[in-house]
Amino acid sequence: MKWRKWNNCLHRDLGYLCFGLTIIYVISGIAVNHIGSWNPNYRIEHIESELDPAGVNRHQGDAQVAYILNQIGESRRIKNSFSPAPDAIKIFVEGNTVTVNLASGKVAQEKAVTRPILHEMNFLHLNHPKKLWTWFADLYALSLGLLALTGLFVLRGKNGITGRGAWLTGVGLLIPVLFLFMYI
Repeated sequence: MKWRKWNNCLHRDLGYLCFGLTIIYVISGIAVNHIGSWNPNYRIEHIESELDPAGVNRHQGDAQVAYILNQIGESRRIKNSFSPAPDAIKIFVEGNTVTVNLASGKVAQEKAVTRPILHEMNFLHLNHPKKLWTWFADLYALSLGLLALTGLFVLRGKNGITGRGAWLTGVGLLIPVLFLFMYI
C-alpha cells in the first residue's frame, strides 16, 4: 500500500474519532471567547418578592437568616451573611445572593442558574476534571495535529500541497503571525 493511501486512511479515521470532541470544543471555544460579554456557564436570574416584615423581624441573627431562607424556599448551603445597613441583610447561599430590606420586607434574589449542556462542555474544554481527562485532552490535541498534518497530503496535483494547498497553508500560518504583530 502506498504512503498516501495510509495517510488518507489515517486522516479519515482520526476525523471520525475527533468529530465529537471537536464539536464540543468549537461550541465551548466560541462561548468562552466572549466571556467578557456574558457568562457561558451560568445565567443570572433576578427574582423579587416580599415577606412580612413583622415575621422577618421576629427573629434575630442566624434564626432570622434561617427564617428568610425558609420563607423564600432556599435550601442550599449558607456561605455567609451580613448587614450592609441597619435595615438590610445580605445572605450568600451557594448560587444565590439574597438581599432583604428588613423595614419593607422586600427580597431581591440574584440566582446563578447553570446553563445546561454548555456548562458541561466548558467543564471539559477548560479541563476542570483534571486527572485522566488531562491525558485524554492531550491525546486529542496530538490527534488534531496529526489530522492537520495528514490533511496536507490528502489531495494531489493543483489542489494539493504543491499547488493551491500551499497558498492556503501559507495564509493559515501567516494569520496568527500577523495577529501576534498587532497585539504584542
